[in-house]
Amino acid sequence: MTINTQIDSITGTTMYSYKNGKLYIERISAQALARRFGTPLFAYSKPQIISNFKKFDRAFASVPHLTCYALKANSNGAILSTLAKLGAGVDITSGGELYRSLKAGFAPSKVVYAGIGKTAAEIEYALKTGILMFNIESVEELEAINRIAGRLKKRASVAFRINPNVDADTHHYIKTGHGGSKFGIAHQDACGVYALAGKMPNILIAGIHCHIGSQITNVVSFAMAARRIEGIIRQLQTVGITLPFIDLGGGLGIKYSRVDNPKTPAELAKAVLPAFKDFTGAFILEPGRYLVGNSGALIGSVTYRKKCEGKQFLITDMAMNDLIRPTLYDAYHEIVPAVNPGRQKTKVDVVGPICESGDFMGKGRLLPWVEQGELLVVQNAGAYGMAMSSQYNSRARAAEVLVDGAKARLIRHRESYEDLVRSER
Repeated sequence: MTINTQIDSITGTTMYSYKNGKLYIERISAQALARRFGTPLFAYSKPQIISNFKKFDRAFASVPHLTCYALKANSNGAILSTLAKLGAGVDITSGGELYRSLKAGFAPSKVVYAGIGKTAAEIEYALKTGILMFNIESVEELEAINRIAGRLKKRASVAFRINPNVDADTHHYIKTGHGGSKFGIAHQDACGVYALAGKMPNILIAGIHCHIGSQITNVVSFAMAARRIEGIIRQLQTVGITLPFIDLGGGLGIKYSRVDNPKTPAELAKAVLPAFKDFTGAFILEPGRYLVGNSGALIGSVTYRKKCEGKQFLITDMAMNDLIRPTLYDAYHEIVPAVNPGRQKTKVDVVGPICESGDFMGKGRLLPWVEQGELLVVQNAGAYGMAMSSQYNSRARAAEVLVDGAKARLIRHRESYEDLVRSER
């Protein structure tokens, strides 16, 4: 029971438990999953995804809203289908993500298209599909959408992504709302671009959008951004522009380590909604990591053990091509053994087989000196794991399974060597 409590306190989820010394994901042991599907393996908890969505969606129940899943966090079709059936919308950033969304069952009327570099082909695809709206990030993009919509004899619904110049407390690679960012339109230029859009015959002004970053664990930054967006809305009202949608983006963080103390969706709602007490339209929220991050685990096998000049290494079949977050963002993921966690621990680096010193899952971790062939489980790997994976070093990408209670379903097959060269000519 003590171990169960420790697992929950680290991950912020109840999908893990130790029973008779074995780690379970829902009601299936990590060992059983590895035997059936091999390693490395991404395993996701369907009940956890559903619980996360409902918790986030309920937090904004006091206002009209649409919770749009930020698909870039994890784009597997089975996960998308699960969220679509719950009534979620979807936040996309490419034509490929639009294709995935439609294939998974999302209604076009619940698709919001973000991203700073939409191509003409992608814009045309989205207009023909009939999406809810584009989030526009530059004047030239606005001009392109107006031009393409005119050619197609359509009107494009748009919101402008406004950069509120809020420096969120997160890794500098995933800050997006600060001054000098490539994202959004400077808040001081907002009224000008809305006035320009109002003169375009093929543009329908639908809303305003902001997104300040990812893995943000406080609500102060969100509240500050909300106040600045509300100020712009008031300015627009003075010139007769009323917006039906406010898109507050996503970015709410999750608990990766014992020291993380992320705020809840309810705390987020309490922080941002008061800024818009006079708003009569609908809100759009775009959580990604919050919905899937703590629902996933990466299971890997220990291939070799090595001691070298005072350091100890557990060399696994998990690599940076499977989970790049530790080396790209210096991100922390809790790592636990699949069996007998109470054994004596020693300080180790958990590393992979790729020919890069940056290929690691964790450094200086206190873990048992496990045997060759034993399993390690990297927790909270549901977001930006498989979505950012690659075939670097010609490594075939991992399999993915969706766990629902005592059942597990393969939702992406493990790539073969043939898959590595299938599209080459």
